[in-house]
Amino acid sequence: MPRIANLTLHEASDEQKVDGVFDVPDHSVLAMLLTFQSLPDKATIGARASALADIARETKAEAAMIGGALWLMAPLESALRSVGINPVYAFSVRESTKDVRQSDGSTMKTQVFRHAGWIWV
Repeated sequence: MPRIANLTLHEASDEQKVDGVFDVPDHSVLAMLLTFQSLPDKATIGARASALADIARETKAEAAMIGGALWLMAPLESALRSVGINPVYAFSVRESTKDVRQSDGSTMKTQVFRHAGWIWV
């Protein structure tokens, strides 16, 4: 099973961890690199993608789970490949868990997303 670095803002689920994902050590740096407070230019996007790839490389990951801003994903995929790391996207299935009748007569439906595998790109 490959070691997969979590390069998303969200903590890896237990199911993802069983499937090889680990959260990177310094989440605050990861969050800073993934959060944009203003419209980024191409150079900024490229620099952030390279820095994220370096984080994954330093963890000795074989792959990196990515996801988020679509305009960051292609540069991040490229940066990861340039350091020998395969980009992957998590695939989830949506499952309804239960319908709960509310006091006002409405029904609240809850759903969970279950990890179902990886999309290797």
